[in-house]
Amino acid sequence: MTNKARFLFHFPSSQDACVIAQSLSPEIQHRIPKATVSFSVDKKTLKVTIESEDVSSLRAACNSYLRWISTALSVKQLV
Repeated sequence: MTNKARFLFHFPSSQDACVIAQSLSPEIQHRIPKATVSFSVDKKTLKVTIESEDVSSLRAACNSYLRWISTALSVKQLV
């Protein structure tokens, strides 16, 4: 059984959504063990989907990506 988490982030502009997506792209290349992550941008919305065979790996991947998104948003506010 595959466990799945999907997060939708709505931004004020499509450019903001693209900037956060681009900041996540290096993390996608360095795969998290036992998890598959994909993301897409549709207008002002960033969609992140995380799948894993076990719940503990799903939780770990979710925590990592949510933390990276939070960090990217904090940096964006400073710049």
